[in-house]
Amino acid sequence: MTENANKRPHPQSATILESAMAAMTNFASPALFDVTIICTTDDFQAAYWMDRLSSGICKKSESSTDAAYPMVLAVSEDWASSSGAGNGLGTLYAFQKACRVAKDKYGVDLASELMEEKVSAALYHTAGKGTRLAPLPASENNNKPGVKLPVTHTLTSGAKEPITVLEAVVRQTGIYASSRLGRLSVFWGDQIFVPTAPFQYTPTHHVDIMCTLEGEGDEPPTEKEWTERGLDKYGVIAVAKGESGDAAQVEKVDHPTAVRMLKNLGDIGRVGPSLGSFSVSAKVLEALCDEFKEELTAKDGKLDTDPHFWMPLTLPQEEYISLMSQKGVAEDESRTHHIRMTKMKESFLAANPELGLFGAVDVGSDACWWDYGQLKLYIANNLKLAENGADADLLRRFFGVTSRVMDSEVEGVTIDESSCVFACKAKSG
Repeated sequence: MTENANKRPHPQSATILESAMAAMTNFASPALFDVTIICTTDDFQAAYWMDRLSSGICKKSESSTDAAYPMVLAVSEDWASSSGAGNGLGTLYAFQKACRVAKDKYGVDLASELMEEKVSAALYHTAGKGTRLAPLPASENNNKPGVKLPVTHTLTSGAKEPITVLEAVVRQTGIYASSRLGRLSVFWGDQIFVPTAPFQYTPTHHVDIMCTLEGEGDEPPTEKEWTERGLDKYGVIAVAKGESGDAAQVEKVDHPTAVRMLKNLGDIGRVGPSLGSFSVSAKVLEALCDEFKEELTAKDGKLDTDPHFWMPLTLPQEEYISLMSQKGVAEDESRTHHIRMTKMKESFLAANPELGLFGAVDVGSDACWWDYGQLKLYIANNLKLAENGADADLLRRFFGVTSRVMDSEVEGVTIDESSCVFACKAKSG
């Protein structure tokens, strides 16, 4: 999924995009989550990000009267298995570990603060070797999210240093914080987007997942449109018609298969590719931690959110088994897991009926998107800073680029009109 630099958003979308950009570039009073949790590969990276973010993007404002917030908690994924916990168990484990750090370091009961809707929290997944970005992570001691971008930002010391990919993501995603008191938001640490759908909203479901919903109104795509949009190549979120806004997820299926699998939703309204990022209420977060207590205690197993949380919670059993069989998962294993998740769902909704279970947060089908997770995209998006066009203008604005030469000492150097120079020192050339 990539941005279309030539696409012009609808006037209403353009207004929302402008509002989002204004919030993201308010450097004097940035929009931030109260608690920022970074899930890293090891303890050395965790210590680095605690210090780096606290003295930069997440620094306390001079006018702040709250001693605790904004709070940065960085933890390592010290899972027993070398294959990792998966982003499902990994999210739950990182949150529990962050709660212990918050208690030990700041005397804050984070789980209670979240349950009482006193704070908003965001977790950023960054663990891993960064193979798709190689060889750049090696220059940062394999600290993948520490890969630097050309532009600078100001730390509490007053020093200007190149901003990292993760810091840019933290700044961008903060626009959702005000809508998510009492919720844990989960993002990936290498993707920046500017929404063209409302980013301030009232959550209506215990789980909501970000997606780019296609079309207008409540009309689902035809089989032809499904294929033309390439929806058979993505994890897709489908939203039911009507006021409930209930949603379900399927993954890489054709139109007839999707219609069959989503029959429990009733009439399907809009659909679109999932971004993967999501938020959960404190109540369903607690329920998931309780359900997987054994795995979390033993640091054993590997479960991802899409196939092991969201799909068994939103698809009928036989359709879930069919979908998982395409991944090579045995029928008995899928059936047992679906029964487990269904039991949890029924018990949870009976006790917490105030919200629906699973919904969607539209970021807009013409949202602007910059992915730094692959080397070729990292290069392309950095070069875009020197290009012309609406998309390049937005990228420069996001990073506060107001001139082609910034934060540099280049007297005596000839710089042509097509180049950008940031954070450089040169005496001649």
